[in-house]
Amino acid sequence: MSMIRLTEPQSLGELAIVKSLLDSNGIPYVVHHEHVSSLYPGIPFLSSKVMINPVDLSRAELLLSRLRLEVREVSGQAS
Repeated sequence: MSMIRLTEPQSLGELAIVKSLLDSNGIPYVVHHEHVSSLYPGIPFLSSKVMINPVDLSRAELLLSRLRLEVREVSGQAS
């Protein structure tokens, strides 16, 4: 069975969180360019890609959606 892309973390910290989340929920994964992306940050075709089995996609996406936070701009507050 071919694996599909779940996400492309933007930093090593984000990658560590995603890996930990998948590990703790028993979802097998492979990370492409895990170490290369840290040597050459900012090069799009060398960014890390987390790959999973298609049968795990909906569960993994649900887990990742719980991590996403909305950034709200706070205006009008005194410094």
